[in-house]
Amino acid sequence: MTDHQCQKLSFRESVDHMADRAMEALDMAPDVAVAIKSCNAVIQVKFPVKIRGKVEVFSGWRAVHSTHRLPAKGGIRYADCVDQDEVEALAALMTYKCAIVDVPFGGSKGGLLVDPSKYQRNEMELITRRFTLELVRKGFLSPATNVPAPDMGTGQREMAWMADTYKHLNPEDINYSACVTGKPVEHGGIRGRTEATGRGVQYALQEFFRHPDALKETGLSAGLGGKRVVVQGFGNVGYHAAKFLFEEDGCKVIAVANSKGVLVNEDGLDVEAAYRYKVEHKSMEGFPGGRYERGGTKRALEMDCDILMPAATEGQIDIENVDRVKAKMIIEAANGPITFAADEKLNKRGTIIIPDAYANAGGVIVSYFEWIRNLSHIRFGRMQRWHDELQGLAQTEALENVTGKQVPDSFRKKISSGASELDLVHSGLHDSMCSAFQEMWQTRSEIEKVTNYRTAAYVNAIRKIARSYLDIGVY
Repeated sequence: MTDHQCQKLSFRESVDHMADRAMEALDMAPDVAVAIKSCNAVIQVKFPVKIRGKVEVFSGWRAVHSTHRLPAKGGIRYADCVDQDEVEALAALMTYKCAIVDVPFGGSKGGLLVDPSKYQRNEMELITRRFTLELVRKGFLSPATNVPAPDMGTGQREMAWMADTYKHLNPEDINYSACVTGKPVEHGGIRGRTEATGRGVQYALQEFFRHPDALKETGLSAGLGGKRVVVQGFGNVGYHAAKFLFEEDGCKVIAVANSKGVLVNEDGLDVEAAYRYKVEHKSMEGFPGGRYERGGTKRALEMDCDILMPAATEGQIDIENVDRVKAKMIIEAANGPITFAADEKLNKRGTIIIPDAYANAGGVIVSYFEWIRNLSHIRFGRMQRWHDELQGLAQTEALENVTGKQVPDSFRKKISSGASELDLVHSGLHDSMCSAFQEMWQTRSEIEKVTNYRTAAYVNAIRKIARSYLDIGVY
């Protein structure tokens, strides 16, 4: 494929071509490859809502890429630029993402063509409930077959509205709470879901830095401490990932960018303070702990840094700016931030990329935990936490009896504390991210044709999906 052809690829085609590289490495039969890449179903809905005395018609989509596992899983985004191609591409990414991290879901995605900033809270509730009604009526939202989650432009609030709407439409379904994930904790959500994607990005980087051979390829020194990080996209994912890397791993976040501008401090930003300032003032301009530059948010992608984290929207690094990207390694916190053409160039240059289908899977991993929690109708740890605490106390008492010395209070507290639900969520998320990276590393080491982590991730996903199709007799 020529560079000119690569430039003209749509988002969905770009995802398909990335999958093609893995399928070629596996010598997969063309008909099987087509079956795996095909989007199973797409629905477009148009519905009227009366707002401020005027009827407005909204367009929305829900795509189901694969049902080799059920339910199909994927977020719903609200944006003024969403379209069917984007929704289909994101649904395909969800299929591969779930397989990479061993979450037993198929892939789905939804989008509503709307700018939330133009509507009041009660108006967004009317729009969301009406959209939910359309999806439920047409069989594209249910705890058993299709489970949405938050995405760009949506959050806990929208998920609560969707769950409540489904409940009223299906009062006999005792598992109604599992129809969406990412809900408020008070309405069936799970602790740790809001920051899950950002936390997953942190765990992915931590695991990468635990592999000396992997780190050697970047030319970076051991340890995340002091690494210069640039974050493009300062929403939920970018904020949490940057916050954890700064506060817990000692990274130096030298720049954060959003749609309006870039905040820079070569000595490192106080991420929490910058985010609080942005929330309060609706802008990062004027923040005393850094230099603000209006517009040109893509300039952040071209800054000299150790780790570049695109956490905004797709197609941010393309054939036009890829040659100006100076980062030693890139971790994709957003979906599809690097186009296929740019990805090809970066791979040839030897830039290490931790791919989106793995790096930002933390959200769907914790969504899986929330879905299980909703189906089981019990909080994780409820039945064994006190038992674990009693065992810990017995161990400390036995230790004191044997040694004749008193155990320090700090140690006693640590060993006698049972795991909270949040502890268990973090444990499951950490295990999932570490195991998936180790699988990628092994695949990249064992298959000669696999020369980068993205292809390794897709190889692992496609192997699992193909095996599932084979087991049920699809081919």
